[in-house]
Amino acid sequence: MTATDRSWLSADDLHLFNEGRHYHLYEKLGSHVAEADGRRGARFAVWAPSAHRMTVTGDFNGWNPDSHALQQRGSSGLWEGFIEGVGPGTRYKYHVRGPNGYTFDKADPYAFSCEVAPDTGSVVTDLAYTWADTEWMTHRNGRNGLTAPVSVYEMHIGSWRRKPDGTSLSYRELATALPEYLANHGFTHVEFLPVMEHPFYGSWGYQMTGFFAPTSRYGSPQDFMHLIDALHQRGVGVILDWVPSHFPCDGHGLSYFDGTHLYEHADRRQGYQPDWGSYIFNYGRNEVANFLINSALFWLEKYHIDGIRVDAVASMLYLDYSRKEGEWIPNKYGGRENLEAVAFLRRFNEQVYDRFPDVHTFAEESTAWPSVSRPTYLGGLGFGLKWDMGWMHDTLKYMAEDPVNRKYHHNQLTFRSVYAHSENFILPLSHDEVVHGKKSLLDKMPGDEWQKRANLRLLLGDQWTQPGKKLLFMGGEFGQWREWNHDAALEWHLLDDPKHAGIARWIGDLNHAYRSEPALHAKDCDPAGFRWIEGNDGEQSILAYLRLGFEQDPPILVAFNFTPVIRRNYRLGVPAKGLWTELLNSDGTIYGGSGQGNLGGVEAVPVPSQGQPYSIPVTLPPLAMLLFKPTPAKPSGAKR
Repeated sequence: MTATDRSWLSADDLHLFNEGRHYHLYEKLGSHVAEADGRRGARFAVWAPSAHRMTVTGDFNGWNPDSHALQQRGSSGLWEGFIEGVGPGTRYKYHVRGPNGYTFDKADPYAFSCEVAPDTGSVVTDLAYTWADTEWMTHRNGRNGLTAPVSVYEMHIGSWRRKPDGTSLSYRELATALPEYLANHGFTHVEFLPVMEHPFYGSWGYQMTGFFAPTSRYGSPQDFMHLIDALHQRGVGVILDWVPSHFPCDGHGLSYFDGTHLYEHADRRQGYQPDWGSYIFNYGRNEVANFLINSALFWLEKYHIDGIRVDAVASMLYLDYSRKEGEWIPNKYGGRENLEAVAFLRRFNEQVYDRFPDVHTFAEESTAWPSVSRPTYLGGLGFGLKWDMGWMHDTLKYMAEDPVNRKYHHNQLTFRSVYAHSENFILPLSHDEVVHGKKSLLDKMPGDEWQKRANLRLLLGDQWTQPGKKLLFMGGEFGQWREWNHDAALEWHLLDDPKHAGIARWIGDLNHAYRSEPALHAKDCDPAGFRWIEGNDGEQSILAYLRLGFEQDPPILVAFNFTPVIRRNYRLGVPAKGLWTELLNSDGTIYGGSGQGNLGGVEAVPVPSQGQPYSIPVTLPPLAMLLFKPTPAKPSGAKR
C-alpha cells in the first residue's frame, strides 16, 4: 500500500520553496490533518532531494518502512502523499533511503509536536486553539517599543519550580503560578530558554531538533499556548530563545538528512561547530534559510510570541569563530565574515518586522560587529536590540573587586558611556553568568553576607538605571546562593528569610520605578536620555547621572556609593530648584540595608555644581544607590 499521489503542493509552492521565498512553508510541509475525496487522514510532505525513496512509518502501519511511500514532486526535492485514517496523536517518522545504501528513520523537520524524550518520533498534531489575549495583541506595540519599559525575566522552564516528587511543572501548572509571580515583581516580559524540542535535557534547549515543536516534556502545543495566553492576559510579554546557529548531530534529526549533507555544509571547516559538537546550517542554500525563517515566523504567528532572541550570533557572523589558522575557509573576498549568514540574518529580520512590526528581535552578539541593531537599509543586521555583553563583563568584574580596590577600576563603570548608544542595547545578567563555576550573582559579590547583599542590590540598581532594556535570570531576583542547576528548583526557601525577601522587594520597586518614571525608560536608546553629573570621583567610588525623558517628564537623579563608607554632605548638581524626593534607596531597612539616607528628600540650593544651576547636599549610604525626583512646585496661590 502507498500513500495516495494527490498533490497539495502547487507549482507556486515548489517555485517559491526552491527560491527560498515561501514564508508559510509550515502550512505545506510536515504532517497536516486533511481530507481527500471524502476520506479523512493526514498529508505529509518533506524535503529530501537526494533520497531514492521516502516512506512514512508509524503507529498506523506497525512502523513498517515499506508500506506507505511518498511521491516526488518534479525536481523540487520535495516528497508528499496522503495517508487515509491517520489522525492527531499518530506517531511517525520518515524512512529515508538515500545514496550508497543509506537508510535511516528521521523525525519530521516541520513536525508541530514530538514524542516525549528520550523517544524521538514526530506526532501528527492539530494546532487549533481559541485565544483570549485580544487586548494584549491589540496594544502590544506600545509595550514592546524602544520607548517602552522592557524588563525581562529569563527562565528555564524545567527548573524554575518543581513538584514534591521532583518533577518539573507542566505548561499548565506554570500558567497558574508564573504570570502572577512576574506581575507581582513588575517584570514586563519573560524570556524562555529554548522550548523547541531537544533530545538532551542538559543542553537547556540549545541543541534543538524540533524547530516547530515545543518540547513535549511539559505538555502539548495547546498547553504551551495556554501558558502564553495566561501571561498575556496578566500583561506579560513572551520572548523565545531561538537557535539558528547550529543543530545537534543526533541521527534522527537534521544531520545527513537524505544521505547527504543537506542542512549542513559538507566541509567540516564550514559545517561543524567544535565548541558545541554540532553542525552549522548552510545559510547559502535557499531551502535551508527558508526553513529557519519559517521557524521564526511560525512561533510569531501560531504562538503569539512577542519577541525572538537569537542565540550565538557571533558564531554565525565569523567563519573563524573558535577556529585556529587552517581550520576555516575564507569568504570569496578572502575575509573572515560569513557573508551568507549576514544575508540570512538581514532577511530574517526584514521578514519578521515586515509581518510583525510590533515585536522585537534580540541579538546575543558578543563582538564589535557594527550596526547589529540598525536597519538593513542602512547597512545594519536589522535586529531590534542587542545584548550589551561589554556592560555585563565590565560591571561584574568591577563588582567582584573588594571596595577598597574599586577606585583603581573606576573606568570599568564609566567606559560604557562611550558606546552606550552605538546600538539599541538590552543589559543582560543571564543564565550564562551563574553556571559552570562562575557562582551565583550573590556569591560573586565581595565581603561578608551583609555586604554581598548590599552589593547585589547595588549591581541591580546599576542595571535598572543605566540606559537600555533589562534582563535578569531567575533566582537573581531574590539572591539565590548557589549556582543554577537545571536538575533542581530554585532555592525558594530563601524567601522565608527577610534579607532575601528584601532583595525581591528591591527588584519589585526597581521595576515599578522603571515602568512608572518615563525618564528611566523613554530614552533608553537615545543619547539625550543620559547626562553625567559625577563620573570622575574614582577616589571615593561615587557615580551620579541624570536620566531624562521627554520634555514633560521630570528627570531622575541616580547616585551610587560603591564603598561601605557613608559619604555625608556630598554635593550633587541638579537642574531644578525645590525638593528632590528620595524615590528609592537600596540601603533601606525594608531591603535589608542599614537605614541610612536623606529623610525622604533634600532641598536644592542655588549653589551651582557639576555644570548644573542648583545642587543638593546628600548622604550617600554604604554600598547603596539612590534615586531622586524633583517635586513639582505648587501653583501660585495654592493653599499650604
